[in-house]
Amino acid sequence: MKLHRISSAATLSQHEQVATITQELVNQKAQDARDSDRKRNIHVLHTGDEDTLQRMLNAFQPGTYVAPHRHVAVPKAEMVLVIQGSLGFVRFADDGTYEPEDFIYINPKEGLLGVDYRAGVWHTFIALEPDTVVLEVKPGPYDAATDKEFAPWAPQEGEAGTAAYLAKLEGEFRKYFKLLT
Repeated sequence: MKLHRISSAATLSQHEQVATITQELVNQKAQDARDSDRKRNIHVLHTGDEDTLQRMLNAFQPGTYVAPHRHVAVPKAEMVLVIQGSLGFVRFADDGTYEPEDFIYINPKEGLLGVDYRAGVWHTFIALEPDTVVLEVKPGPYDAATDKEFAPWAPQEGEAGTAAYLAKLEGEFRKYFKLLT
């Protein structure tokens, strides 16, 4: 499958009216995530940053670090549906703490397909299975300067400490849900 690559982290749909989301596309995005240093990759379905509804496939591999963040400067709710694999969702208090009830195990095989959360919720995702692919939907337009506020209490992507922070969080998540590593 040939996809229009817009960066090392993303491809863009070229459809004019209707796009189909096939298993072939999902498999390709999972492969792109496996090939990525970041262990994730997206496929943009909307036409551009100015679109008022942003839709994308987001592929995750275990070990990818999604820095805790929220969408608050321009308040935006968000929805994530798992197409394949499983994902951990973690909601944080403003000080970075969390309780077991802040963990949501998104696994279609277990009956939980996704999450929808309001603007301003601190959150992150943990890839719990190889080749996890989700459909992500949120309002646009997209502006990198205002899209996310990263948590001051967690390491940012690429900083020292990300692997240890992710390992601790994933360990607690897996222990709570009794998931094997």
